[in-house]
Amino acid sequence: MFENLQDRLGSILNGLTGRGALSEADVSAALREVRRALLEADVALDVVRSFTDRVREKAVGAEILKSIKPGQMVVKIVHDELIEMLGGEGVGIDLHAAAPVVVMMVGLQGSGKTTTTAKIAHRLSTREKKKVLMASLDTRRPAAQEQLRQLGAQANIDTLPIISGQSPTDIAARAVQAAKLGGHDVVILDTAGRTHIDEPLMVEMADIKKRSNPHEILLVADSLTGQDAVNLARSFDERVGITGLVLTRMDGDGRGGAALSMRAVTGKPIKLIGVGEKMSELEEFHPRRIADRILGMGDIVSLVERAAENIDAEKAAAMAAKMAKGKFDLDDLADQLRQMQKMGGMGGIMGMMPGMAGMKDKMAAAGLDDKLFGRQIAIIQSMTKAERTNPDLLKHSRKKRIAAGSGTDAAAINKLLKMHRQMADMMKMMGGKGKGGMMKQMMGGLAGKMGLGGGMGGGMPDLSNIDPRQLEALQKQAEAAGLGKPGGGMPGLGGMPGGLSGLGGAKLPGLGGAKLPGLGGGFPGLPGLPKKK
Repeated sequence: MFENLQDRLGSILNGLTGRGALSEADVSAALREVRRALLEADVALDVVRSFTDRVREKAVGAEILKSIKPGQMVVKIVHDELIEMLGGEGVGIDLHAAAPVVVMMVGLQGSGKTTTTAKIAHRLSTREKKKVLMASLDTRRPAAQEQLRQLGAQANIDTLPIISGQSPTDIAARAVQAAKLGGHDVVILDTAGRTHIDEPLMVEMADIKKRSNPHEILLVADSLTGQDAVNLARSFDERVGITGLVLTRMDGDGRGGAALSMRAVTGKPIKLIGVGEKMSELEEFHPRRIADRILGMGDIVSLVERAAENIDAEKAAAMAAKMAKGKFDLDDLADQLRQMQKMGGMGGIMGMMPGMAGMKDKMAAAGLDDKLFGRQIAIIQSMTKAERTNPDLLKHSRKKRIAAGSGTDAAAINKLLKMHRQMADMMKMMGGKGKGGMMKQMMGGLAGKMGLGGGMGGGMPDLSNIDPRQLEALQKQAEAAGLGKPGGGMPGLGGMPGGLSGLGGAKLPGLGGAKLPGLGGGFPGLPGLPKKK
């Protein structure tokens, strides 16, 4: 979503940080570029103007221009103002009200209201253990009520029985009553949309609000619509009174202007963002983390949270035990590739790694995309169990059979085997004897510094039990190690074998000590990236 903006701001601010001293003219020239970049990203003009004015006011002070590293101070000011523009602190859905808490979903047709309703219900029931009832008030769109019923069946969420002929306001009143009788904690009302804002829509929303008395009114907006989304938010807020925003399709290739403008224009917090089609792909909106991503500083905390959600703790512990013995077969490699797919693939992970945003283009140019994972898993699945356990069995005739079974060729199989061999050698070195093995030492040391205690694999943190305070400690630890700066590498990995430095050798906590294949020159992994010179 923010890639273009990230590239533009990154190059502008890197130009500032490379200088020993800054004049007022330097700051003004950089802010002109920042202003142009934000306008190109479809951020509202008045939001851009106030943003650059605030940055200029703070950046042109004598204490900044004479500071030891004035460029870095300007980057910090831009970062802080970006967080402020996005809303300061993250705000979740407020459920502090008498049960059943009524949440009303509003928005235009096609913005993803029905799917988002089911995602929120799924999130509340799985994460917060709430009993949720969903009700569709959309009597205009064909099969809208049936769509919500099916989504409820998939996610195992209760839905209000459909009675044809009822008006939206009557359905709202019936939903609240049914939630009271059924002992539900939350009732979510999925209202009808229109292709554009009109008077009948606003009257209907106001009537539903009067009948159901919602505690939260969430506007669902498509983040790809740019300036129109800002006008939409303003109109709904004036007529209905929204309490928060949910942005859908944040995984798309839009310019991100809606996300940056809507909070500033309406004063209402962005509470959730949709980052994919799956039921679980809904995240809380954290202004600081989004600002970090936009400025290329990475988002370690979100990466850890995603790992905690997607990684099977038992599998990770078993993997860690195998690696401690120096064992790593092709089944283990397939598991690692599947886990990376679950976490958003190579692109999703790289976007959260500090200073690694620029690597995406190099990887794309080298043909390293997430489809490669699928092909490699297909190759492994085309092997027999004996071949997966002992790759040395793979001679020419067997490779020919596997290539036919996986729809690839012998060259792709050879690349996969080379990658596995390099990773297996690395695991032996990391799981070897001497003070408990390098992997255990590094992960145990990191866990100890962050106060995460023992955990999996004799020293690796167990992410399933990390609370938000520990995640904040993790963020501070990352920043202290230089990860809070654009271009900052992963800490303490400079002396790794195989010429690993920076990200080369970075491990995701909870992946059983597994490394990210294919990132960096000396890093054993997906072939094809140019080596660092």
